[in-house]
Amino acid sequence: MENASKALLMAAGVLIGILILSLAVYLFVTFGGRSAELHQQIEVDRLNQFNSQFTSYEGKDDVTIYDVITVANLAKSNNEYYELESQTNDNYYITVQVKNDNGQKFNLEKYTQAQLQDTLIKTEQLKPDGTLPTYECNVTINPMTELVNKVTFEQKE
Repeated sequence: MENASKALLMAAGVLIGILILSLAVYLFVTFGGRSAELHQQIEVDRLNQFNSQFTSYEGKDDVTIYDVITVANLAKSNNEYYELESQTNDNYYITVQVKNDNGQKFNLEKYTQAQLQDTLIKTEQLKPDGTLPTYECNVTINPMTELVNKVTFEQKE
């Protein structure tokens, strides 16, 4: 009888140990999953914050050459920071293309500051009503990286 009671105590100890280990594994998996969700949400927020620097101009009626040059400087800074040379080799390169009213296209992300200033002076011609020309903005997001890879500005009539 004494051996039977010791066997029951040992079995209860093993069961309690298994219960504690199961609880620890469950908590580890649960907290690990939550941590992965938080990490993913932080990454999505980071992508949205980066993209919003460019997408904030989409759909606006009053985009001027100053806004275009601001976007070109953002793209150029990003490309230089990551040492990106051209879009053909890298999905992270950002192109800023401007189409003027003559149908000419310019890739402003490669322009120096002096060239951007020259562009600003050339396109700063006032309309007959005394306002600056406005542009329509279209942003393309790379489906692979989910980052902006092309911003196109087209001069409005």
